[in-house]
Amino acid sequence: MRSRLWLAFAAAAALAAPLQAQTAAPTSSIPYTTAAEAVRGNPARWTAAEAQAWYNKQPWMVGANYTNASAINQLDMFQAATWEPKEIERELSWAKLFGMNTMRVYLHDLLHQQDPQGFKRRLGEFLTISARHGIRPMFVLFDSVWDPDPVLGPQHRPIPGVHNSGWVQSPSRRDLVDPRNDVRFRRYVEDIVGTFARDKRVLAWDLWNEPDNQGGGSYNPLQLPEEQRRIEELLPKVFAWARSRRPIQPLTSGVWIGPNWSPGAPQLTPIQRIQLAESDVISFHNYEWPEQFEARIAQLRPYGRPLICTEWMARSAGSIPDTILPIAARENVGMYNWGFVQGEIQTHLPWDSWERPYTLQQPVAWFHDLLHPDGRPYRQREVQVFQNVTAEKRRATAR
Repeated sequence: MRSRLWLAFAAAAALAAPLQAQTAAPTSSIPYTTAAEAVRGNPARWTAAEAQAWYNKQPWMVGANYTNASAINQLDMFQAATWEPKEIERELSWAKLFGMNTMRVYLHDLLHQQDPQGFKRRLGEFLTISARHGIRPMFVLFDSVWDPDPVLGPQHRPIPGVHNSGWVQSPSRRDLVDPRNDVRFRRYVEDIVGTFARDKRVLAWDLWNEPDNQGGGSYNPLQLPEEQRRIEELLPKVFAWARSRRPIQPLTSGVWIGPNWSPGAPQLTPIQRIQLAESDVISFHNYEWPEQFEARIAQLRPYGRPLICTEWMARSAGSIPDTILPIAARENVGMYNWGFVQGEIQTHLPWDSWERPYTLQQPVAWFHDLLHPDGRPYRQREVQVFQNVTAEKRRATAR
C-alpha cells in the first residue's frame, strides 16, 4: 500500500519471484477448499448475478488510494484537530484531470472509539466534498499493514527518506488478539456501515486490507503469534456485521500475495479462502509486470464475479499506467492506483527505503503517486494515458 508495502524485507524476493509458492496451506477444517465450494462461497453474500448487475450499472472505476498530502496516516486525516477539508477539496478537484470517479480511503477503529459522532460528521463532509468532484469513495475499515501500535492524538512526522513511515494498523496488535474487543469492533462496523448503508455517494466497502500481511517495514518482529488465528476467526464476523446493515454497496477484502488465487488452489491460505468466499465483488492487489497482472486476472475470472484491482502502480517494479491501464480497460477491471498527491506518507519513495532511506538523493523514478503537492503531474504522459484510456472506455461502453 501504502503500497501495501508488502513486507519490505521480502520485497526484493517478491519482485524477483512474485508468484513463488507459499508454504502455509489451509487445513481440512477450513471451508471453501474445493473449487465448487470456493465459487459458491457464503450463500449470505450477493449472488454472482446480483454482483454483476451492480457492476454493470457503474461507470468503469478509475481512482487512487487517497490520503490528503498533509496527513501521515488515517488518524491524521480524520481526527478533528488535523481535519483539512479545504486541502481535500483542492486535491479532489484535480481528479478530473485523470478521468477519475472514485477514491479508496482508509478509516480506523480508534477514530470511532474516540468520537463516533464527530467521526461520522467528518465522513459525511468528506462524501459531500467528493460528490462535488464526481468521486464516490470505497472505504476501508480495517488494515494489517505497517505500525501495529497506533495511538490517537498528534502523529509523528515522516522519517526522512522512508516510504509510508507513519501508517498504522487497525486494530492495534494488542486490541486484535483480545476477544473482549469484538464488542467494540462490531459497534464500529455496524455503526459506520449502517450510517452510510443507503448512501449512494459511497461506492463500496473494503472491510479489511491485507489481513494476512505480517506488518511490513521494520515492524515484522513486533507482530504477535496469535494475530493470524484471530483474523481467521474475526474476518467472517466482520463480513456478517457489515452485511447485517443491508448496505446497497458491495463488500470485499482483497487478496494480494501467493502464487495462485484460483478456486480450490491448494496454496490459498485460510484467510484468503475467507476473503474470496465472503466478497460480493472480488478485489486484489498487483504491483507487477503486465503479463503477471494478466495472469492474476485469469486466476480470478472463474469466481464469476466483477474484479477490482484496489492497489497497483509501482513504477520501478514494472507496474505503470502506460501498460497496465489498457489491459484493465480491455478486461473491464476496476482500478485504484496507489497514491494520488505526494505528501507526508512519502509513497513516492520505494519499499526498499526502509533499508536504504533516500536522504541524500531521490529515486530515479517515483514509486507511487501521480501529482506534486501543488497539483503538477509527476509525468505528463501519464495524464494523457489516463485521459485516453478512460475516454475510450466510456465510448466503448456507450456503443
